Amino acid sequence: MGRENTKCITSIGGQALVEGILMRGPKVTETAVRLSDGTISTKQLATSFTKDKYLIMGLPIFRGVAAFIDSLSIGYKALSYSVEKSGLDDEEEMTKFDKWVQKTFGDKMMNVIMVISTVIGVLLAIGLFFVLPTFIFNLIRDFGPGVQIEPWRSVVEGAMRIAIFILYIYLCSRVPDIHRLFQYHGAEHKTIFCYENNEELTVENVRRHSRFHPRCGTSFLVIMLLIGIIVGFFIPFGNPFVRTAVKILCIPLIVGIGYEFIRLCGRTDNTFTHIVSAPGLWVQRLTTQEPDDSMIEVAIEAMKKVIPENGEDKIKVLDGEN
Repeated sequence: MGRENTKCITSIGGQALVEGILMRGPKVTETAVRLSDGTISTKQLATSFTKDKYLIMGLPIFRGVAAFIDSLSIGYKALSYSVEKSGLDDEEEMTKFDKWVQKTFGDKMMNVIMVISTVIGVLLAIGLFFVLPTFIFNLIRDFGPGVQIEPWRSVVEGAMRIAIFILYIYLCSRVPDIHRLFQYHGAEHKTIFCYENNEELTVENVRRHSRFHPRCGTSFLVIMLLIGIIVGFFIPFGNPFVRTAVKILCIPLIVGIGYEFIRLCGRTDNTFTHIVSAPGLWVQRLTTQEPDDSMIEVAIEAMKKVIPENGEDKIKVLDGEN
């Protein structure tokens, strides 16, 4: 059983940051950020939900909701850290509003800006992905050709949500800073693949691996959108705001089911999981880009710090595969 023929599936996952990478292992979560002077700064972050603390968090569906909440919390902290360390907030000229916020809130300015941005982002997402599709469908139904399309509401709304999501990601990818973020996303995936192939974590080894990984947040979002179509069949309301409210209440269920699907795809390799993974892997062509060597170095630095010595991250060992 040679090193080159031994592969594994790991539970380690990551997230792209501003000039950095977050890697999350079974016990440790580490953030690595490229500083303006070229060095790499690292910081360990604590997780909020584990099945060791709360037994219910180890159960199907519940573990997905817990993981999602924890990812949002950790991701927020890591993103704030990366913005601070990368010097991004120092490069832009302050507007009058920024100066007012800094004068009013002082050292807490960045947290205030992040909270405001998050609230605006959530409201925008609700408007684009929930209210708008229902509103457009109602217009088509009421003023379009005399065809009975009400039974197909969930499918039509779901197709619109997916189209909006892909268009949004595409437009974001055209922004230089977001494109760079997507390059770090690619570096994260390549590094995890290198580790799963039991290869030494070097820039040369990481570089030649794929940037598309089945256990990705992009794939998770796509699966959630598809599950949302099924859930939509059981929501009888046509009013955009009532329907949106009910769908928001269903988000924990959709998140929990979506997590189980993405978990299955990450652990199992068969025809069914290939079909489930396919849409997400396709969208990853937009959300991941080929990284440069300096980005791979950051990903390797973060990865090395979360690999446990006892191998508890290894979900499955695959021997004798090429």
